[in-house]
Amino acid sequence: MKPFNFLDGRLHAEGVSISRIAETVGTPFYCYSSTFLEEQYDALSAALKPLGVNICYAIKANSNQAVIRTFANKGSGADVVSKGELIRALNAGIPPNRIIFSGVGKTSDEIRYALKEGIGQFNVESAPELEAISGLAEEMGSIAPVALRVNPDVDAQTHDKIATGRKADKFGIDIALAASLYSQASRMRSIRLVGLAVHIGSQLTSLEPFRHAFNRLGLLVNELRSSGFKVERLDLGGGLGVVYTDENPPEKIDYAGMLRETLGNLDTELSIEPGRILVANAGILVTRVIYVKKTPIHRFVIVDAAMNDFLRPTLYDAVHRVMPETVILGQPLSPAQVVGPVCETGDILAKETSLPPLNSGDLIAISSAGAYGAVMGSTYNTRLTTPEVMVRGKEISIIRPRPEYSDILSLDQLPTWL
Repeated sequence: MKPFNFLDGRLHAEGVSISRIAETVGTPFYCYSSTFLEEQYDALSAALKPLGVNICYAIKANSNQAVIRTFANKGSGADVVSKGELIRALNAGIPPNRIIFSGVGKTSDEIRYALKEGIGQFNVESAPELEAISGLAEEMGSIAPVALRVNPDVDAQTHDKIATGRKADKFGIDIALAASLYSQASRMRSIRLVGLAVHIGSQLTSLEPFRHAFNRLGLLVNELRSSGFKVERLDLGGGLGVVYTDENPPEKIDYAGMLRETLGNLDTELSIEPGRILVANAGILVTRVIYVKKTPIHRFVIVDAAMNDFLRPTLYDAVHRVMPETVILGQPLSPAQVVGPVCETGDILAKETSLPPLNSGDLIAISSAGAYGAVMGSTYNTRLTTPEVMVRGKEISIIRPRPEYSDILSLDQLPTWL
């Protein structure tokens, strides 16, 4: 299904008009399609089922409890990168043994909490981290399940800020050093070594970087086994790209075929950590026009959403389609800069996008905003964080309300001398 469609010239989320949601919650707001979330998960699960691949949703993409619970109800595990995300996953119903804890900087508090909860796997990214987990597990009388995340030195051919598998990146253990550390880990009494992990980046639009990385991983598995070590699991990370504008990412079934070709004969348990592919196109950001400002160079459409609500265009130079809430046949289109009210020149949500004539009060929607949208929001300029809404058919549910200014101010405490 297409989660967002024009019916009688008005934009709808499933069976609910966007204007009706705006009347209910105000603007700006995020809106997600529950049905589309489920369909994306089901399609990925079906493609991977013949290989028995475990799906562990990458919570960093969209950490709303309603989104996580949607996938938990489908049987998903979770990939987390902080104690907070772990708490979210557990609270949303993900079993602890289905949770993978990733990230280069796990603190002692986070490690202790994860051990206490009995999570399924730590992805270890350095020798010091391995030592820390071993020591804390021994102190607690626990055994920590560990996979070593290797850095295969593969360029994911994606944006520089979301490429994670190159030798110069902070992530993972140099693949040339992995066998030595694997041997070291195997001798630690409080470590249960379960296998290897890899993740080379996000928003990949070609299978070749995956193929290159997985082939290197397969060679390492064979090397370890030839030295007498067990390799039970391979965690392959995420990274499958989506369509934002005119991208042509791999189909899920083709990705599954590539997995079979590269790793299917190794007799290991396989896991992947999809995020963006499940949620990006399930969401939009709806905002209202405040003013239209025309200069000799640009038509600025100034809206009530800003970079604090949606950071991707500012942070990654990301390009998203922009849709007017109302479409009138034959309306002329002309370039516009969609900008927010934050006092930063970089507060641009869309550059030179084609839009019809717009007036104060009109609604527009920024597409493909379900991943790395609300989850990266802030209160910069003391702006209220953006509410989130989920629809299913003709039902609306506010899954994160807009806070009050008093909620923000209550987080500050004055020192005694003031």
